[in-house]
Amino acid sequence: MLRSGTSLGANYRAAGRARSRAEFIAKIGIVVEEADEAVFWLECLIESGIVKEALLRDLLAEANELVAIFAASQRTA
Repeated sequence: MLRSGTSLGANYRAAGRARSRAEFIAKIGIVVEEADEAVFWLECLIESGIVKEALLRDLLAEANELVAIFAASQRTA
């Protein structure tokens, strides 16, 4: 979770510094993948019973919103 979450931020920052539209699209694609991976790990924590769903519900909702935002950004780019 820590790796996918921090990678998401690092790759988003790199996308903001892209030198071309193509590079931005490629880097934002990585952001989408990392955000989706973070969602996956949150779901695993819930489904395995390691963390109660009530504790992660808001975080999971926000993570899904971020996936949607970054995916929309990738599509419109």
